[in-house]
Amino acid sequence: MFTGLVKTQGTIRRVDQRGDCMVTIAMREPFAVEVGDSICCNGICLTAVKVNDNEFKVSLSNETMTRTTARDWAVGTMVNLEPSLSVGGAVGGHFVSGHVDGLARVVSTEKSGDSTIWTFEVPPHLARFIAPKGSVTLDGVSLTVNDVKDGSGVAGTPTTQFTVNIIPHTAKVTSFGSLKAGDCVNLEVDMLARYVARLTEKKMA
Repeated sequence: MFTGLVKTQGTIRRVDQRGDCMVTIAMREPFAVEVGDSICCNGICLTAVKVNDNEFKVSLSNETMTRTTARDWAVGTMVNLEPSLSVGGAVGGHFVSGHVDGLARVVSTEKSGDSTIWTFEVPPHLARFIAPKGSVTLDGVSLTVNDVKDGSGVAGTPTTQFTVNIIPHTAKVTSFGSLKAGDCVNLEVDMLARYVARLTEKKMA
């Protein structure tokens, strides 16, 4: 379990494609990691299988590679890192499981004072979980949804876009400092929204 408050960024040092994909990550500002620890890497809950000084190695299954942006990781890629939440620790963001629901695409950015408004497009099957002033996790960053707009895209297919506000500090310490229009990020919807939707489905069945 995580909070969506990024501890530091890491750099991909090595990618080994043998069976499961083995990735070595170096931490910019090291925190304590032991073998078996869960670490949120760009919103993906991964297990440290080897630790060496300020580096740790994780194993990525085919499922993870298929459903997340991890498939695009290469040497030099920067990722947001957060250690798992300790019992009794402060929850400054919201409860994050590190189980990615899908990908959201950057549509545009717009300056608003010192901050930047980011617009994302979400897959249709996840749109119902996104609500104004609700929580969302993008590449492991806990954010509040500003606004949600439903519309139609190519051939009249339904589309849903939502906006979030990124302050300068968040842009500086996370991958939001290098994202651009067209990029995809790992999306985890608020787990409370997921359970409410499931309960609603069961009532209607």
